[in-house]
Amino acid sequence: MLGGVLGYGMGLLFMDSVGFGILDWYGLHDKYAVAQQLYRQYDAWAVGAAGFTPIPYKLFTISAGAFKIDFLTFLFASIVSRSARFFLVAWFIRRFGAPVRHFIERYFNLLTILFLVLLVLGYLLVKWAF
Repeated sequence: MLGGVLGYGMGLLFMDSVGFGILDWYGLHDKYAVAQQLYRQYDAWAVGAAGFTPIPYKLFTISAGAFKIDFLTFLFASIVSRSARFFLVAWFIRRFGAPVRHFIERYFNLLTILFLVLLVLGYLLVKWAF
């Protein structure tokens, strides 16, 4: 969690002094605005998805600071998602023993992405059905 808070701080503190210069250099202000709007709309969900899946969590922590999302929302989503990821692995190892370790190392990232995709599809299905 300390790394996540540090990433948030980096985005918050250095976006004005360094980040916008990089956006100027590459001409990415339009894409930045779109990403910012999406990030603010789904802030906790974006951080949660990055914290639980192999999506680069550090990128999302820096983005959260750069887009100035609510720090408590960021912290809560990070704690829940990172804890869920690591406690789930610990539970599997405790429940099934050392042999499951190879399975987790090989397939955990794929399974978390699949879980996230199914979760989003389920949400969209419920939203369209009701």
